[in-house]
Amino acid sequence: MRMLTILLIIAGTVAWAAEPAAQRIWPKGAPGEKGGIGPEADTTKADGALVAGRRVIRLGNVSEPTISVYPAPKNNNTGTAVVVFPGGGYNILAMDLEGTEVCEWLNSIGVTGVLLKYRVPARQGGPRWAAPLQDAQRAIGIVRSRAAELQIDPKKIGVLGFSAGGHLAALASNQYQQRTYDAVDAADQVSSRPDFSFVIYPGYLAMKDQGDKLAAELPVSANTPPTFLVQAEDDGVRVENSIVYYMALKNAKVPAEMHLFAKGGHGYGLRPTELPVTHWPKLAETWLRGLGLIPAVK
Repeated sequence: MRMLTILLIIAGTVAWAAEPAAQRIWPKGAPGEKGGIGPEADTTKADGALVAGRRVIRLGNVSEPTISVYPAPKNNNTGTAVVVFPGGGYNILAMDLEGTEVCEWLNSIGVTGVLLKYRVPARQGGPRWAAPLQDAQRAIGIVRSRAAELQIDPKKIGVLGFSAGGHLAALASNQYQQRTYDAVDAADQVSSRPDFSFVIYPGYLAMKDQGDKLAAELPVSANTPPTFLVQAEDDGVRVENSIVYYMALKNAKVPAEMHLFAKGGHGYGLRPTELPVTHWPKLAETWLRGLGLIPAVK
């Protein structure tokens, strides 16, 4: 039986029930975390915008990051794993739309999904992505260090992020040579470099005020992992984010595949719509097969 995170919504607050496949990633608390931001809560209002006719959990005030593991089915375990970063502008986390639903899709293609609940909103005194990058590096290290236990291949661990989570996936793909925090345990001695990366309708990659120059925190090199990008041209977060990043990957000779769609907007996750962009998961699946990360269709 798949172990799912249980969500309880009481008076607008969110409680995540303890379960074996979820754990705090910082045993003594996240580095530099001072608290005082209020209780973790679903910030979606009763009249909040729907996606594909359904509400979205917009989780805010996260100060205790966790991972929740969705194991691939035993009869269809490819040994590949993906750490999932929900989006939300580094303000909230779209926990179901860009989190739990994504892990369930990954399971359907034989991939273990690991949902990271990283710190939001952005902390003061540094870049908005500083604390989330610490959480991402730590989570990838934990997953890789537990590869045998999780029945995955330590050389087949990727990341998948949406919107701000797409920026985080790009960060993790380029800032891995050293941890951005003091080591905690053995999990911080293994590499935090993803083996592949999905960057889905990303933000913050292209600096508009600098003529759409690639963001300085993304030192793309030949060692950046193979990357799959998706975005719509009518995305209010600007399709240039994907284009600029793709060109940087191309110039560094990093294997990359980009799909741009005329329409689709932003924040659709995997929920089906009438637009062609809704089929991006099948394209992503084909890409994974091409890399040998899941078996080719016979």
